Amino acid sequence: AYQVWNEPNLAREWGGVTPDPVGYVSLLRTCYVAIKEADPEALVISAGLAPTGSAPPEAMPDPDFLAAMYAAGASPYFDLLGLNAPGYKAPPEISPEEAADPQGSYGGHAFFCFRHVEQMRALMVQHGDGHKQVAILEFGWHTNESPAHPDYAWFAVTPEQQAQYLVRAFQFARENWRPWIGPMFVWNFPDPQWTPENEEFWWAIVDPFWYGAGEDWAEWEGAGVRPAYTALRE
Repeated sequence: AYQVWNEPNLAREWGGVTPDPVGYVSLLRTCYVAIKEADPEALVISAGLAPTGSAPPEAMPDPDFLAAMYAAGASPYFDLLGLNAPGYKAPPEISPEEAADPQGSYGGHAFFCFRHVEQMRALMVQHGDGHKQVAILEFGWHTNESPAHPDYAWFAVTPEQQAQYLVRAFQFARENWRPWIGPMFVWNFPDPQWTPENEEFWWAIVDPFWYGAGEDWAEWEGAGVRPAYTALRE
């Protein structure tokens, strides 16, 4: 399988340029044709759309971007739809309607939950792509409650909740999303050099390899596992 680009509905992935679904489809088509010529059996996954409510120029909501992709003729040029599905504060079973409740505790937007995938799936069906699968290229929950990162602190969960939610997400998908769900990739195994200053550090299911190495070399045994790693392994 091949992935083409990543999160094209966010301007930061396009060098600060406003998201451009038509331009992305042109890129996707070129790559798809080249890949199929090289290996007709290869599966092409479209770039993972990131859930967001932000409007251009810095981003485009993922349902809007996907609808624009279809309008630009994307359907023949991907075999699986790539999506990102962070859970934010919500357990994996929470529906988009529950997440959108302004009186609730999940953020007040439908995309603030793992099951936002179902809304994107509905768009696929609407555009005649119900026969294709979805590939979740990133999903997870993060555990940083630090006031130094307020944009992330509001939806932090505990390491124990992170473990439970990841396992339950796989279980929910198995029980409710077959046959249209394809591969699901947990975000993440960390870069060895990440520290707590890196936002990505807090999504990891193990410690970065060098984390803690400078505290006591005599006691250090390398990267420690987190509850999520143990839960997924079991």
